[in-house]
Amino acid sequence: MFRSEKPANPAPMINKTAETVSPGKINSIMEGTSIEGEIKSDSNIRIDGRVKGTINARGRVIVGQTGHIEGEIVCQSSDIEGTVIGKVNCQDLLSLKATAKLQGDINTKKLAIEPGAVFTGNCSMGGGVVKEMDPVRLRTENNPVTRPEQQAAR
Repeated sequence: MFRSEKPANPAPMINKTAETVSPGKINSIMEGTSIEGEIKSDSNIRIDGRVKGTINARGRVIVGQTGHIEGEIVCQSSDIEGTVIGKVNCQDLLSLKATAKLQGDINTKKLAIEPGAVFTGNCSMGGGVVKEMDPVRLRTENNPVTRPEQQAAR
């Protein structure tokens, strides 16, 4: 009558399917917060505090005016208003706002720098090789205006 029966096979736990993170959502590290280590995000992240380490985001990384990063940033795109000391790897657009201070190397597809921004380092864009000027094209032989001393030398 009052027996407790437990099923031999309890109902299996339902696994939550991986939810896709909305690109409209932003993770935020507020001013006054310091983090050391690696940050991984599937969406956008805004940093107004201090981070020492690597930031790896599938979305946009926004570094606010009070934001300070020492380390590497790997992201889809980035808007920098604060200070970054380290490498920045953007798959699309890197935008340095007027208050930005970036010391380190940049690897990006597109770069926008506002007047007032400070950038010290190397920049690689588009992943292609820079084509050197052809010395033949720089000659003046085919130039219709030749100087008298050039004509005498012929």
